[in-house]
Amino acid sequence: MKIPVLEIGDIKLSIPIIQGGMGVGVSLGSLAGAVSKEGGLGIISGVQIGFKEKDFYNNTLNANLRAIRKEIKKAKEISQGAPVGINLMVAMNYYEEIANCAIEEGIDVIISGAGLPINLPKLVEGKNVKIAPIVSSRKAASVILKLYARRYNIVPDFLVVEGPLAGGHLGFKKQQLSENIKLEDILKEVIEEVSIYENKFKKKIPVIAAGGIYTGDDIGEFLELNAAGVQMATRFIGTFECDASEEFKQAFIDAKKEDITIVDSPVGLPGRAIKNKFVNKEEKEVIDKCFNCLKTCNPKDTPYCISKALINSVSGDTKNGLLFTGTNGYRIDKILKVHDLIEELKKEIILH
Repeated sequence: MKIPVLEIGDIKLSIPIIQGGMGVGVSLGSLAGAVSKEGGLGIISGVQIGFKEKDFYNNTLNANLRAIRKEIKKAKEISQGAPVGINLMVAMNYYEEIANCAIEEGIDVIISGAGLPINLPKLVEGKNVKIAPIVSSRKAASVILKLYARRYNIVPDFLVVEGPLAGGHLGFKKQQLSENIKLEDILKEVIEEVSIYENKFKKKIPVIAAGGIYTGDDIGEFLELNAAGVQMATRFIGTFECDASEEFKQAFIDAKKEDITIVDSPVGLPGRAIKNKFVNKEEKEVIDKCFNCLKTCNPKDTPYCISKALINSVSGDTKNGLLFTGTNGYRIDKILKVHDLIEELKKEIILH
């Protein structure tokens, strides 16, 4: 198979791979910059990005805004000016402030899930910033396409279709995850819905497949199903450039298939994670500090602080933290350079 160029407006990616955003702190400037440099699209996770800043605990928003600027600048330097994106959760507080900061710093793409990014077009109006909602059904795609068309007279620059095998927060109810829902089927339905708006607006809207994609052969299969490209996240944890701690990466190397499970998140969505001491504990956590990170989280009711849980794991305390993973996280068995991983994927696509 010939490797197609992924065109998103005036952005042309020589390989049709978007590296999925992974928070907290798993995909920052180092990983995003390295992927973009290789011809894909690297994505910084904007969730609690300032956790390494000295004043994070007492001045969380300003620490996050400061870190946004640092990480975008770092990614741009590493990528040698190639486009870089950011992933922002609709469910987080200060969504607009963080998005505006990223736009001011020159981000090229904003991908947004964990809710529908209804106000995102307004934030990028007059700016050359590409926007992409994450959807998990034809219904969600229809809602956002119809809303953008009616309210703003535009369509998204692309759509990410995330299936049930993805890592982190999932756009499905917990009971749906035991049903035979396939990304391939959702992708086909979303492409059909998108074609209606492509014809109406005379604009190509690339549809990107995401969730459980691990090899170049997987990529080839989704390209044959008319996806314009794929989003891969978990696979990039197994790289030297991944911004997480060595202990975090080792937890994936040590994981077995049966260690991957579904957890409840304070976001109000199920998530996929690696079993550990933290996941297995049954008692409610005593929350002595609220970071005010999520619109849906009430410290009185939530079983644990998701910010603290994700910061613990990415910083190296993998027993007392949350390790989000895609369904194939257990397949990581070594650490590679991003360049070598991309070359491996390209060869597998060509051979597909």
